[in-house]
Amino acid sequence: MSLLYPTLLLCVYGFFSNLRPSEPFLTAYLMGPDKNLTETQVVNEIFPIWTYSYLALLFPIFLATDYLCYKPVLVLQATSLVVTYAMLLKVQGMLAMQLLEFFFGLATASEIAYYSYIYSVVEPSHYQRVTGYCRSVTLFGSAAGSLTGQLLLSAAKVQLLHLVIITLASAAVAFVAPWFLPMPKRSLFFHKSPGSEEERTRRSSAALTEKAEDEESKVPLNDQDESTVSYQTFPSSDPGPHRKGLVDVLRLLFEDFLKCYSCRPLLAWSLWWALATCGYFQVINYAQPLWEKVRPSQDYEIYNGYVETLSTLLGALAALLVGYLPVSWSMWGELALCLLSLLMAVCVFIMDMLKNIWLCYGSYVVFRATYMLLITVATFQIAASLNMQRYALVFGVNTFMALLLQTLLTLVVVDSAGLGLDVFTQFFIYGGYFTLISVIFLLAGFCKLASRRRSEEEVLANGSAQTGSDSAPVSDASS
Repeated sequence: MSLLYPTLLLCVYGFFSNLRPSEPFLTAYLMGPDKNLTETQVVNEIFPIWTYSYLALLFPIFLATDYLCYKPVLVLQATSLVVTYAMLLKVQGMLAMQLLEFFFGLATASEIAYYSYIYSVVEPSHYQRVTGYCRSVTLFGSAAGSLTGQLLLSAAKVQLLHLVIITLASAAVAFVAPWFLPMPKRSLFFHKSPGSEEERTRRSSAALTEKAEDEESKVPLNDQDESTVSYQTFPSSDPGPHRKGLVDVLRLLFEDFLKCYSCRPLLAWSLWWALATCGYFQVINYAQPLWEKVRPSQDYEIYNGYVETLSTLLGALAALLVGYLPVSWSMWGELALCLLSLLMAVCVFIMDMLKNIWLCYGSYVVFRATYMLLITVATFQIAASLNMQRYALVFGVNTFMALLLQTLLTLVVVDSAGLGLDVFTQFFIYGGYFTLISVIFLLAGFCKLASRRRSEEEVLANGSAQTGSDSAPVSDASS
């Protein structure tokens, strides 16, 4: 019962907080008669606020989540979602929409509490099961919301305003659930429970970036580099009391940061994670304005909901199939990242240049599915070599770096304070960005193969020399 009750409440919250029928049609709603905003206002002045607020709030929310033991931050997220969709329904004007984006950034940053709460109230033996429940229900809620919105729009001919009302009602239902969750008595950094070090380091906020990024599953690693395995056995940096201050926590995080990122394979996968997630966020955030330019919703029926549903489900399937791919990721990982990053670049270029809505939709689905596959590979390559405490740290740092890069890209390319480029020019730059990622990992793959070949030649040379020295006394004796 202690497992069922919080898991059931979290699943209810995860489903209804992600059931957002209006989300695939947000750009059409903002640029339509309900809000009457221009493309420049939506793309160059409103949407960037989400990126800036998400980056600014991520680390403070991470610390607050651990210090406050999760539940208050879950309530904060639920409140932020209600405020976001209430403002989307009622308020008018660009400044109000920018404030709305800030609250949505707060809700997004607070998702860490959802993915880490369960680890503080159930035993480690149940982690895999409850993680699967929480992840799958959010995906199902997101897909169900997109499909519901499209069916209501196409079949029932409802107005976009009604989709916002349904989304607000769903957020209001989700708002109730966190209040009934039991309050945890332990956390990862500030409030450690007594017991063995192994058990203490496995608990709590393991999933700082399980949310954003669409990492749909965690797959066991079968072929690990020896250089990464040693990181499982780091001694604890926490010999002190169970309740720690902010300075102690920051010192602990910094020490673990240096230890983790001195591992070259982990550093390579983390580099791809940060670079690709930055570009992924940009494409996902600004795909709707691109579709609106290619096929204006005022003149044609749009099918954004079907596309979001299909891309979510295929992305989850691609992530699940990772465990069955006969690929030695430790050997061919860099070249695989090169080829699949190039495929993502081609998808973005197709969306930008051909200006056909069906090709845009198809390329978007392939783009998302490819990213979800690769981010899952990166996830288990990193997670399999770390205990849970460093797992949370590394994934958090990777997400923070992705958001930092995204903020710089947004400020230069999208924001009116920078270049303020139109959406087609933006997507041309994003295609070039993924091409650059592909080139980086092509060079990294060649360097790794060359290094491996040199190592094998040295081993063979040393073995031949050893064989020769061993056989010399035999020849002397026979003579």
